[in-house]
Amino acid sequence: MATTTVKAYGATASTEDLKPLDIERRAVGTDDVKIDITYSGVCHSDIHTARNEWHGSTYPVVPGHEIIGRVVEVGKAVSSHKVGDLVGVGCMVDSCQTCSSCKKDLEQFCEDGATFTYNSPDKHLEGKQTYGGYSTSVVVDEKFVLRIPENLDEAATAPLLCAGVTTWSPLRHWNVKKGDKVGVVGLGGLGHMGVKFANALGAHVVMITTSPEKGKDAQRLGAHEVLISKDEDDMKEHQNSFDFILNTIPVGHEMDPYLGLLKIDSTMVLVGAVEPLKPFHGGNIIMGRKRIAGSLIGGIKETQEMLDFCGEHNITSDIELINMQDINTAYDRITSNDVKYRFVIDMKSLK
Repeated sequence: MATTTVKAYGATASTEDLKPLDIERRAVGTDDVKIDITYSGVCHSDIHTARNEWHGSTYPVVPGHEIIGRVVEVGKAVSSHKVGDLVGVGCMVDSCQTCSSCKKDLEQFCEDGATFTYNSPDKHLEGKQTYGGYSTSVVVDEKFVLRIPENLDEAATAPLLCAGVTTWSPLRHWNVKKGDKVGVVGLGGLGHMGVKFANALGAHVVMITTSPEKGKDAQRLGAHEVLISKDEDDMKEHQNSFDFILNTIPVGHEMDPYLGLLKIDSTMVLVGAVEPLKPFHGGNIIMGRKRIAGSLIGGIKETQEMLDFCGEHNITSDIELINMQDINTAYDRITSNDVKYRFVIDMKSLK
């Protein structure tokens, strides 16, 4: 297949900084959309992959799965997008489309393995892998290209493609609704979106945090109450009172204190800790028929529903805009929890 060379930023080894690279993009096929990338969000998964912290990276790695841009070319069979459209690409660029998960619009759980936006085998270029949004352009099958509401700020919309749908999906799957008491544990890139979405869905939102300062910011974002998890009296007051808890803590941690907050038959969903958790007491879920569950991003249909909801309610992420050349500093700041709440790269800086 014919290819074109485009500018990108990526890592060539786990111990090296990201640097300028030239990568190959496939020519536009019958069902493809070519996107001129304007903004690319920075996710903690980008860091894990660039630094091989999940032990599955193939180099060079070009991260970026929160992509915003304009359509500049479409294939002959493309009907859902046209040149000039504002579009997005999230964490996936392909799947088998035939397994039971794909048929249920759950491409993220594709039984043959979804093709992720970066660091996945590329079905179109033999022996190559996918490269992400830290680049000037990308070519993607139209089924995995999303419509972006034109009323939303383009840069601040980018993190919705990962952080947004990661928190939206469990709130919708567990049917969070008006009047529910919802706890959000952890106020970072994921947690701040969880607060915004739960509030917009009509829930009574409680920010659960160790930091009173973060609690104040959570109220600005839409939390109705703040629960300081280090305050034993405060935790006791909220025992057995939550309909749902969204746990966004990104590392292994004690879960027993949060399980005690759930009502009978209620659920705590983990979306942050992709690593071993500390042991918890079985009695804390047996006594109350409580549930611990997990959730991974969302399918394409659900992601589009989330974007449309954001357009209706004017919801975007709180971001700090950076140039591509500042990415290594941004990575260090993310690992030091020094960002409110997502970095987004202005791709004009690479062009």
